Amino acid sequence: MTGRPPNHYLSPRFGVINLSAGFVPDPRTLNVTAGGNVRAGDFSSSCVGFISDAPTARLEWRAGSGSLPLLISARSDTDTTLVVRGPDGSWHCNDDGAGDLNPLFAATAPQSGRYDIWMGRYSQGTTNAVLNISEVIGNVSTAHGSLDDDCEYADWDDPDCW
Repeated sequence: MTGRPPNHYLSPRFGVINLSAGFVPDPRTLNVTAGGNVRAGDFSSSCVGFISDAPTARLEWRAGSGSLPLLISARSDTDTTLVVRGPDGSWHCNDDGAGDLNPLFAATAPQSGRYDIWMGRYSQGTTNAVLNISEVIGNVSTAHGSLDDDCEYADWDDPDCW
């Protein structure tokens, strides 16, 4: 961290999503506006794009005993980015992890707790976007069309399936 991070104490602009492991329907989606005037790279050199100071959304997650991952991704017609603050206070940034200029946050053993989510835009300004939360890697590939069709669930030993 090099500068002041976005304010995770502010209320999320598009609300709070409460989910437990094994939720249905999967994926859970939320229409949002991504972007803002805060340069994500100003607080971490691993982050890119522009976000708002307040989180876009907040996920209250209750982990289960299974082995499914927690996948948070975005879909938009423009280049979007993602900043996630995990329950342990760690920050995660991604630009094109879901392919086709769409970001992806993947936790292989997700902790229960609060995930603050900022959906950014690579360039300044805002854009309409869809926030996707899933446990099934196939739902990410369907939403983004970039992952191997043979991957129904995340296989963290097979790079084509994450």
